[in-house]
Amino acid sequence: MRWRRWVAARFPTDPIPIASALLSLPNVAVPTAEASAAALSPQQRLQALAAPAQRRLRMAALCVCAAGALLVPQAAAIAWAVQGVFAEAAAPALAPLGLLLICALLRAALGWLGRWLADDAVETIRLQLRRQILRRLFARGPLWLRQQRSGAVAELMGTHADALEGYYGGFWLARMEVMIVPLLLLLAVFAVDRVVGVILLLTMPLIPLFMMLVGWGAEAASRRQLQALTRMGGHFADRLRGLGLIRLYGRAAAELAGVHAAAEELRLRSLKVLRIAFLSSAVMEFFASLSVAMIALYLGLSYLGMLNLRGALPSLGVGVFCLLLAPEFYAPLRRLATHYHDRAAALAAVGEIETALAVPDGKPGTGNGEAEQDGGHAGPTDVHYQPSASVQASHVFLRPHGAGRDVLADLSFSLAPGQWLALAGPSGCGKSTLLEALAGWLPCRSGRLALPAAERIGYAPQRPYLFHGSLADNLRLARPDASWQQLRDAAAAAQVLAFAERLPQGLDTVIGERGFGLSGGEARRVALARLFLRDPALLLLDEPTAFLDPLTEAALLAALNDFAQGRTLVIATHSEAAMRMAGQVLWLPEGRCSAPPPRPETGA
Repeated sequence: MRWRRWVAARFPTDPIPIASALLSLPNVAVPTAEASAAALSPQQRLQALAAPAQRRLRMAALCVCAAGALLVPQAAAIAWAVQGVFAEAAAPALAPLGLLLICALLRAALGWLGRWLADDAVETIRLQLRRQILRRLFARGPLWLRQQRSGAVAELMGTHADALEGYYGGFWLARMEVMIVPLLLLLAVFAVDRVVGVILLLTMPLIPLFMMLVGWGAEAASRRQLQALTRMGGHFADRLRGLGLIRLYGRAAAELAGVHAAAEELRLRSLKVLRIAFLSSAVMEFFASLSVAMIALYLGLSYLGMLNLRGALPSLGVGVFCLLLAPEFYAPLRRLATHYHDRAAALAAVGEIETALAVPDGKPGTGNGEAEQDGGHAGPTDVHYQPSASVQASHVFLRPHGAGRDVLADLSFSLAPGQWLALAGPSGCGKSTLLEALAGWLPCRSGRLALPAAERIGYAPQRPYLFHGSLADNLRLARPDASWQQLRDAAAAAQVLAFAERLPQGLDTVIGERGFGLSGGEARRVALARLFLRDPALLLLDEPTAFLDPLTEAALLAALNDFAQGRTLVIATHSEAAMRMAGQVLWLPEGRCSAPPPRPETGA
């Protein structure tokens, strides 16, 4: 029982820049259960992740333990047959052979069922973890995602999530088997030969002791290997994204050398992890083989009459029974050692996920309504969401994400439903920062904001993200169920058809990642068409007419004027034509509201 308590104490029971491409994102809050789970230790986090599949994991463990318990009648059947043939010189009996066949079939069936249940549970846990990571990524908001390396973020949902497979499908089952099967085998051996039982009992603690000593470095090595893999993924993804510029500036050889160095670092760290895993297995094999050799030596000397520790000579059947169960007694411990590095890898992966998605103390929240509480004007932030499309800002202080000072201070204005407002001022005055706050992406440092419900806000950023695929696929990001006619209507209103009809396949023309193949103005028009498809109540536009010639600008503003009727519109612009269309201008950073500049007079 001490051994079982020791095992239970040592191994406690466990039961992408996508956001910036969307036109608007609701203020997703991390669910309460996940928020509390984020504060757990990696071991407790693994236990919490197993909750949805706990029943299947327990059934799988029961199958594994039952298959291990059948080793006792299987060894007894073999010993019975050997005793009858060699010691009693009797004809082979059908009873032990039949018992052996039944045990073998049952063990095979239980092994298959346990493996199937474990695989199904692992798949459930892995999908659940990926959903949680995705929800937490969206909860961090687009501003946080912009500062991350897409390759490193992808590793969280790929390699890091896959690292749990060996833990739940291997280590977890092996640990449960170690707690049950060796105890049953030890009791069976003690029942027939106390000396062999004592040998097993005395040699067993040496194996987990040395395995523990070896395993202390396994988690640290696995963590370093995962960090190297994350850096390698981010490095490689960044180089692939900038492959055109790398070739243009003749840096191909240097970047190839950098990729080779990163791959070499990953290779060395992977080999270190494998070395620890093989060392753990070698320790297990050495002590298990030594213990089996001691039992064989004891039985051999007893049969030769050179050693007598129990008074009576053990029968041949007893000796065969003990020799058959001795290696099986250590087999669960061997499997536990084999999967011990899976536990270290899972703990490292969960720790890396929590570290990567953690929000540093004292930093402003990103999309979840948190506010920074430092600085002279910091105070409680009140963000109120309402069903109407009105916007009210009262004494708002705004600081861009990662900046050291406020760009907008004590700003107040209001917009009634259906009212239009242009944001104007020099570059860097805070127009984009204010739009990000109105979109719900950036929390205020102080003040009060009243906004429409998040799902009713549409935001076309200054630098929209376009994915590799057709123009139609990029438009359908806003509305996957949109018909072809709805796509064409939105594209026509945003002046996308003006250049798409000149392309080889129209809206089916494939563009590169980040809109490769389109100009900056064309990419913004695609983002505007996506906004039209969402049909929002509040439109937030950041420089939609930049880089457009006067004729295209006039056509775009006319289409925007038709679409925005009855909707609230906030547009950041340097264009006087856009200011006149809005009807009123909020000059930043001073926050002064005035009429738009008059239309310039034309000569005769």
